[in-house]
Amino acid sequence: MTERIVPSGDVELWSDDFGDPSAPALLLVMGGNLCAHGWPAEFARRLADGGHHVIRYDHRDTGRSTTRDFTAHPYGFGELAADATSVLDGWGVRAAHVVGLSMGATIAQVMALDHPDRLLSLTLMLGGGLDIDFDANIELTLRGEPTPDGLPGPRQEFLDALALMSEPTEDREQEVAKRVRKWQILSGPGVPFDVDEYRRWEERAIDHVGGRLAEPHAHYALTLPPASRAGELRGITVPTLVVQAENDPIAPPPHGKHLAGLIPTARLVEIPGMGHALPSSVHPPLAEAILAHTRSVR
Repeated sequence: MTERIVPSGDVELWSDDFGDPSAPALLLVMGGNLCAHGWPAEFARRLADGGHHVIRYDHRDTGRSTTRDFTAHPYGFGELAADATSVLDGWGVRAAHVVGLSMGATIAQVMALDHPDRLLSLTLMLGGGLDIDFDANIELTLRGEPTPDGLPGPRQEFLDALALMSEPTEDREQEVAKRVRKWQILSGPGVPFDVDEYRRWEERAIDHVGGRLAEPHAHYALTLPPASRAGELRGITVPTLVVQAENDPIAPPPHGKHLAGLIPTARLVEIPGMGHALPSSVHPPLAEAILAHTRSVR
């Protein structure tokens, strides 16, 4: 595993890799306010063992990447998609299999629209289509009102996790415990959840930023891409896999089916029991779904 700092415009992005650099590249794009360690190293290694050069990175304003005041240095999903291509540039990769999770799925969609030549394949996990206003749907759900798009809004587990994340902590032990509990809620009861495992992963994430306990929050200020861009998804020609987690409390079924319906090349797969988290219990079926997809387009 090698670490590398790559430039993207006026920011620097931390990244690392797994596997053989001569193998087909696979770029992991994490969700909002999460650093590269949101992708467990064990999961990244599983993908690398499946025949890929796996690269993960810290979004701007997370981890060891450049962190600035968002109000003074605003950006949008166009910049975040450009960051992903800059990471590929930094590793000398012309095109990669791109896997985006949650907010990363939105970034990956924009990347496919704005930088289609940089993708070998596209995998969209635990996210929704560009025509879904998740921010508005959260507000509607909090008020007990239906969503205008006819798709289910966030479930109570997500609202519980949001409330938990706003609670202050006094020390590292409390912070780690809060984070583990958040992931336990988001993971749901459908698959085994190992508390000690997640504790180790959150300890790694805190060590990664030099012991800083406050979690990033800049991505809460992002404005979603215009819903009109959803129509552009019909022009995507790269092979696409949409992964629906059966118990995802943020983008529950049938969000995955809806997203797959926007992209002519898309195929949908559902991971039984999975929520909005990556415990090791979902690594085998999830990795196999991704690897089956990438192998089919080599």
